Amino acid sequence: MNASLPDVAAETAPLRLLIAAPRGFCAGVDRAIEIVERALQRYGAPVYVRHEIVHNRFVVDGLKAKGAIFVEELDQVPDGAPVVFSAHGVPKVVPQDATARGLDWLDATCPLVSKVHRQAERQVEAGRHILFVGHKGHPEVIGTMGQVPEGSISLVETVDDVAKLSFPADAPLAFLTQTTLSVDDTAEIVAALRAKFPQIAGPKAEDICYATSNRQEAVKAIAGECDLLLVIGAPNSSNSLRLVEVAERMGTRSRLIQRANEIDPEWLEGVNTLGLTAGASAPEVLVREVVAKIGELRPISEETVTTAEEKMVFKLPRQLLD
Repeated sequence: MNASLPDVAAETAPLRLLIAAPRGFCAGVDRAIEIVERALQRYGAPVYVRHEIVHNRFVVDGLKAKGAIFVEELDQVPDGAPVVFSAHGVPKVVPQDATARGLDWLDATCPLVSKVHRQAERQVEAGRHILFVGHKGHPEVIGTMGQVPEGSISLVETVDDVAKLSFPADAPLAFLTQTTLSVDDTAEIVAALRAKFPQIAGPKAEDICYATSNRQEAVKAIAGECDLLLVIGAPNSSNSLRLVEVAERMGTRSRLIQRANEIDPEWLEGVNTLGLTAGASAPEVLVREVVAKIGELRPISEETVTTAEEKMVFKLPRQLLD
């Protein structure tokens, strides 16, 4: 009988839960959600939103319940209806078309994405061809590439892509990056670009946003101590997927979940230390929901590991301030 006591003790021992900070909403996501909520207050329901305002089903469903209607394209917005553009940014032609139709539109593009848009325009004006580091098909990539004339920007996704580029050694080039990439992967690609094209121009400061960098650093701070790391985020959320990759690169098992009900109790078998974080589009309420679910499965000892303090706040569009 005594031989079974250690196993019983192991099963009832508190699970050490390390929660990364910063995590969850960033200033750009806060701003985008507030724009939709204020638009609903100002105009009344419905307010149309082109694409998911941010990549999180819980957030989108919450705004739908308040009267937001999400559409894929501008032609799905009725004449006279207010429309909001998502935090990921849109090609330049979209607001132009909205204005031509006389639509009352609000731009919820993250200001850090808008900064990349302006950089793209300046580089093309300077006569440079842009090599844009990003993931094909992501809304931010589509929006940024849509700021400049077709043929003036090329997408680069990997170091292998750099090797395939055939521009002359003295070609006037510049590089920019998507804001939600892996810091480490991007550094490798940029190094390859600079090695192949020493004259290439780049941004004065990196384009990867502070929130993406901070959340990856926070994961690095805890992943080495964890047997498993859970990332709360959507499968189409670039910054959330990068957090999974950061943990796995450090040799730590990691899983992406959207809600607590996706947790399989078997995942916790043999786990003594569990890490937890949330992508920049995931609200804190989902973090607490996951903590509560884990607490139902195992007794937990909760710790927060903070690697940075975030105080960034972005201004709202002027239309919503008067």
